[in-house]
Amino acid sequence: MISREPTSLLDDVVAVTVPADGGWLGILRTATAGLAARLGFSGEKIEDLRIAVDEACAMLLVLTPPEGDLRCRFEIGSTELTVAISARLRPRAKLPDPSSFAWRVLSGLTSHVGTVCEDNHATIRLIINRPS
Repeated sequence: MISREPTSLLDDVVAVTVPADGGWLGILRTATAGLAARLGFSGEKIEDLRIAVDEACAMLLVLTPPEGDLRCRFEIGSTELTVAISARLRPRAKLPDPSSFAWRVLSGLTSHVGTVCEDNHATIRLIINRPS
């Protein structure tokens, strides 16, 4: 499901939800690339963002129950694009350690990476500065 939720005159939100199955990640990669292109990102930055979204989804996929969903929320601000990818986690599942290679990849591809884990749900937030 794809939805667009205006939050103010300057900010927009686009939300995409797919089943927690690797076969559906192409939809999130395509949505990421299309939105980044529309916002004026360079080809290199679009590819960086696609890789970052793919990596964050891969982290969550191994921790999510098979019947779960991946929710990808693109928050379009005037100076940055925030991509929040969230999923329900299996009991006792935890995100990789922040010093892991996967986190280093995310940190190198984005302006900022953060996580929130509560009540068996995890969200990975990727923040990318918009082109001026």
